[in-house]
Amino acid sequence: MWRYRLVRFIITLVQRLLCRLEVVGRENIPAAGPYILVVNHMSTADIAFPFIAFPVQRWRFFAGEKWADHPIWGPLLAWLGVIFIDRNAVDRRALREALTAVQEGAVFGLAPEGTRSKVGAIQVGKDGAAFLAAQSGAPIVPAGISGSDTLFANARRFRRSHITLRIGQPFTLPELGRRPRGRDLSAYTCLLMTHVAALTEPRHRGVYADTPALRALLAGEDPWPHCHAQASDAAPAAHE
Repeated sequence: MWRYRLVRFIITLVQRLLCRLEVVGRENIPAAGPYILVVNHMSTADIAFPFIAFPVQRWRFFAGEKWADHPIWGPLLAWLGVIFIDRNAVDRRALREALTAVQEGAVFGLAPEGTRSKVGAIQVGKDGAAFLAAQSGAPIVPAGISGSDTLFANARRFRRSHITLRIGQPFTLPELGRRPRGRDLSAYTCLLMTHVAALTEPRHRGVYADTPALRALLAGEDPWPHCHAQASDAAPAAHE
């Protein structure tokens, strides 16, 4: 664990220079893995916030394979246990490696959107996180990041940003009584992203901002029936 402690110490120093990080919901973090952390993605710095807010533990992450050849970030990410994934196709090798990591007790963090949003709001989620959760049965911990979309713009003006990381209660995917199919994974993805959207500020909720599922969740109701109905009425979402 020493490598995580070292990197966490360095990231914390940088974070304190660039922003004030407010963490809400630490009590919802499980005592140990395995579990799957799902979070929105608006900045290249987003991976750092859960890394320093959660306890020191064995993490695994996805990162786009473009970073594998970077002279600095490539070796560092590999050293930390990142799995490089092809964002433009269904990368079965990366998914199998991730599933093995979760089954062996790792905490796996990923952004279901698959890539950084350039508009400061959540995009349609892909099915990679839903696949991992469905195959492993691991609990899902949703988290929402607010304010990171302006982090670097503020830094260039020598302004510290206020970043909020809200951590939701863990949950497991609803049982179907059969092996999940494509539309089932789309419904699961809708459920994951609805939980994430509910933990962000309204301006960040993007394509999930005005959905029956989000309205149900914010009202304290079960969003799953709305996600299931929505997936049945639409074409399956793209897979990670």
